[in-house]
Parts: sequence; C-alpha cells; structure tokens
Amino acid sequence: MNKEVWTVYAIRSLHRNYIYVGLTSNIGARLERHNRGYEKTTRPYAPFELIYSEEVATRPEARIREKYWKSGTGKRKLKSIGSL
Repeated sequence: MNKEVWTVYAIRSLHRNYIYVGLTSNIGARLERHNRGYEKTTRPYAPFELIYSEEVATRPEARIREKYWKSGTGKRKLKSIGSL
C-alpha cells in the first residue's frame, strides 16, 4: 500500500524579501506552480528557491507544522536559514 506523505516547505523569493510557507503532497509540482506564477498569492514574488522542507505522515500534522513555521518564531528561523 502506497501511503501519501505530506511536505511542509518554505520558499524564498530570489528578487524580493519574501518567504512563503505551505504544505503539499507533491513538492515538485507545487514548486513548479509557484515558479511559473500559477499561484495567485506568490505570483508577484517569483522566482523562488526552496529553503526548508520536512515530511510528515498526515495532513493534520502538516498543518500544525505549517502553522509553527508561519509563526513569529518560525519565520525568524526561516529568515536565518534563507539569509534574508
């Protein structure tokens, strides 16, 4: 049985001071959508580079981790990772 894995990720705009945090079950396709401008929220900030990702077993667990990385503490850590 093939179990779905969820990825919590952070991407950094290559041209602007912007970090986006999200979750997906297909990180490759999701990054491509961000970089091609298919996502309304991130379109003005493309292109992006992946600065962080972690895999979790369930969507509810991924949502908890996503909320952490969107918090003040999480964003500060991501900024230090992303050298912003």
